[in-house]
Amino acid sequence: MKKIFLLLIVGVLVSGAVFAGGKKATDQPGTSPGNVSSDNSLEKVLKAKKLVLGLDDAFPPMGFRNEANEIVGYDIDLAREVARRLGVELAPQPIDWNAKEQELATGQIDCIWSGFTITEERAKVIRYTPPYLKNAQVIVVKGNSPVRALADLAGKKAGTQTGSSSIDALDDAPEFKNSLKEVVEYKDFLTALMDLDVGGIDAVVIDLVVANDNIRRSGKDFRILDDRLGEEEFGIGFRKGDEALANRVWEILLEMAKDGTVAKIATQWLGADISIIGK
Repeated sequence: MKKIFLLLIVGVLVSGAVFAGGKKATDQPGTSPGNVSSDNSLEKVLKAKKLVLGLDDAFPPMGFRNEANEIVGYDIDLAREVARRLGVELAPQPIDWNAKEQELATGQIDCIWSGFTITEERAKVIRYTPPYLKNAQVIVVKGNSPVRALADLAGKKAGTQTGSSSIDALDDAPEFKNSLKEVVEYKDFLTALMDLDVGGIDAVVIDLVVANDNIRRSGKDFRILDDRLGEEEFGIGFRKGDEALANRVWEILLEMAKDGTVAKIATQWLGADISIIGK
């Protein structure tokens, strides 16, 4: 009797171990029974012969509309070459920047590639590539402004783009933010800079690359303060789990950096090869 009881216990333990082992294998992210990956993100893009890129189309020099209403820019040229090497068409898709994560999650776009700052909060829901460009949050004022440092903006109005990382930079500098009379949010940085030019606000909190490009191309009498609100990096955002697509895009960018293509595009749009891909 004891022998039979012991055999039953052993049988139950063995069955439990098999069941647990099977559950562990099938519950791994990105796998299905038989340990076959369920990530078809790259296959989906190749089959559609199209890479849909979500962007803010008023964010020069990363992505914006030229005089012919064509979407152009640094990110666009990088992405177009990546798409060419993938054998697909690039489809730039302007999106509501306030709803960018939702646009990605619902499959309206394949990636967010638009000077997209990497943050810890965003990384909880976004699969970022490694950073490809360094950036900073800076303050732009008019050339004749008496403002020389952050402290000089106490009691004054500052503008920025709603939904941008500039908002996060302000939140991360509560003492400075609280010293301001008002923070005015605009649909894009270009509108904020226009309001600065006509005296509607006293300063703009903005991405360094955008500030440099606007000053260079517009010829406006703007000045960037030496004080910065923070350093940051741009990455390309994909859906969580879209490892195959994200990895392949990054592999191609590394190839482009190695053969000099990235340097050429960076020099054209940014004035110098300041890319950090593969560096």
